[in-house]
Amino acid sequence: MKTVKDVNFNNKKVLVRVDFNVPLNDNLEVTDATRIEAAKPTIFNILESGGSCILLSHLGRPKGKEDKFSLRHIINRATKIFGVQVKFAEDCIGPAAEEAVSNLKPGEILLLENLRYYTEETEGDRDFAEKLSKLGDYYVNDAFGTAHRAHASTTVIAQFFPENKCFGMLLASEIENVKKILTDGQSPVTAIIGGAKVSSKITVIENILDTIDHLIIGGGMAFTFIKATGGNIGSSLVEDDKLDTALDILEKAKEKNVQVHLPVDVIAADSFSEFANTTNEPADAIPEGWLGLDSGPRSNEQFANVILKSKTILWNGPVGVFEMEKFAEGTIKLGEAIAEATANGAFSLVGGGDSVAAVQKFNLATHMSYVSTGGGAMLEMLEGKTLPGIQALLE
Repeated sequence: MKTVKDVNFNNKKVLVRVDFNVPLNDNLEVTDATRIEAAKPTIFNILESGGSCILLSHLGRPKGKEDKFSLRHIINRATKIFGVQVKFAEDCIGPAAEEAVSNLKPGEILLLENLRYYTEETEGDRDFAEKLSKLGDYYVNDAFGTAHRAHASTTVIAQFFPENKCFGMLLASEIENVKKILTDGQSPVTAIIGGAKVSSKITVIENILDTIDHLIIGGGMAFTFIKATGGNIGSSLVEDDKLDTALDILEKAKEKNVQVHLPVDVIAADSFSEFANTTNEPADAIPEGWLGLDSGPRSNEQFANVILKSKTILWNGPVGVFEMEKFAEGTIKLGEAIAEATANGAFSLVGGGDSVAAVQKFNLATHMSYVSTGGGAMLEMLEGKTLPGIQALLE
């Protein structure tokens, strides 16, 4: 895997696909700059070896050239983070982009306008990719968050750089950290899979059963398993068409000696609301009209016991509706147990939008070994799929 560390960029203009798809508030200010920060090592590496950076990114899902999706809005924040004035081109192809690139000197950074102002980007259009490719001497992909999409700037463009392409440091580290779970994990390996639906995580669970020792299932998806095994779940979220799938997963786990841990008790509420009445109930005996919205204290204790004995931990998905304070306790306790295990020498990988949001909200991110920047991309890697953005760099 060739990375930017293996290349001399002296006097080269380097096209870097970054993922600056960051949230903006109503004043169009960046509210979370994690993804911009994450690109720093790659960008600095190129600048320090005498190159200049031409940054390619998308922002949101614009319909045409909507101003609220202009990458102009992130220039100030990016400039502050990089400590170098980030220049901006009003377009990503054509005369405006070409002129900005021709004026670019070594040590400078240029951000091109939103790639998704052109539908050709998401269509993976070859001509569009070729126009982008002509702007630089070298291509670096550092956008893990979009590596699972065969878009023009993430996959198709690489064919125009048969020799001059490599991995950015963020993309390389994402791959290495997922590998630590899938192939190099020190036993016991525990996967915590949460979130609302079994259907979105089936292939992940099936693919990781060969590499894990413990599987903790939490969040809304746990109720499909509990109902499948004969429990009463009241009005809790359930996928009735996945009951057989849940039983299959439990059967496969048993065959592979993977211990499955489901919640034993829950915090149940009489409505999906911060102001609901709540009660602590056994997870398999929730009264009618009540719904489980968080794991209960006994579950939290059992999950923590498993986590603290683990050497490798994957966390994908919360175990409760942590956005509401009333139902955040389970996710906080889980995060704290992972942080403690990590402090004791375990390797922990957190990935997926909601888990990442949770560790940031509860100030636990710095206590994890690695927090992934790509939700969908990480899930597809855990499913055992080859991501097109990664494949394109290896061809």
